[in-house]
Amino acid sequence: MPLVKRCSPLLVALFFAATGAGAQTLYKSTMPDGKVVYGEKPEAGAKQVDTVTAPPPKTGTTIVTPAEKKGVDQRIENRAASADAQRRELEDAYQQLKKAEAAREAGKEPLPGERLGTATGASRLTDDYWIRQKALEAAVEAARKRVERAEQAAR
Repeated sequence: MPLVKRCSPLLVALFFAATGAGAQTLYKSTMPDGKVVYGEKPEAGAKQVDTVTAPPPKTGTTIVTPAEKKGVDQRIENRAASADAQRRELEDAYQQLKKAEAAREAGKEPLPGERLGTATGASRLTDDYWIRQKALEAAVEAARKRVERAEQAAR
């Protein structure tokens, strides 16, 4: 008498896993009329018999090989190194921005030769002063962009 008739292989596998017979060999017998019978022994008179090995029962514990552990450890080290590099880049970018802003503040006063007297007794700033101010502002803007890139990379 067949153990299981007309069942899907999944149901058969679940049945054997639930009964603790996960390591047993299971036979799939195809009868002359096309019926498929699963059992612990090949069915007599079957036109074809296949052996199906049930999967081992899952215990919830996985054994990690030394090679797998080494790979995981390497990925953890790489992530940590990458995170450290990103943190250092962000800190450097902030320091550069702070220095550029301080240089811009300190550079607001005209340097000797950047102020010219006028005929009316007033004074005006030279083109050199405005070129220097533009360069200081460009340095601040470049530092801000570096900070933005570093912040995005750190996310």
